[in-house]
Amino acid sequence: QVQLVESGGGLVQPGGSLRLSCLATGYIYSLHAMGWFRQAPGKQREWVATITRDGTTTYADSVKGRFTISRDDAKNTVYLQMNTLKPEDTAVYYCNAQGTMGGFWGKGTLVTVSS
Repeated sequence: QVQLVESGGGLVQPGGSLRLSCLATGYIYSLHAMGWFRQAPGKQREWVATITRDGTTTYADSVKGRFTISRDDAKNTVYLQMNTLKPEDTAVYYCNAQGTMGGFWGKGTLVTVSS
């Protein structure tokens, strides 16, 4: 029904920046919110940020002040701008969409923060 494809991951040095993109296709008209999760090696998946249909944004405490979630409705794309990256930000980042009858996930994009 809804397909999500992430892009933009890669290797970056501590203190650097990266922007992730999530392209949504399919029946996207009834989505309530979209967001980002991440899963570090050996750890459980954790919530990072959400943007609701009305544009309200929320963030996990660990990324407040450093990450910004945004969207471009014309392109059906959600972004995650990541600044001042730390080694502990290293994870596979997953795009998520919440619809009327359930949620959807992308396959993830790997972000590695290392010198």
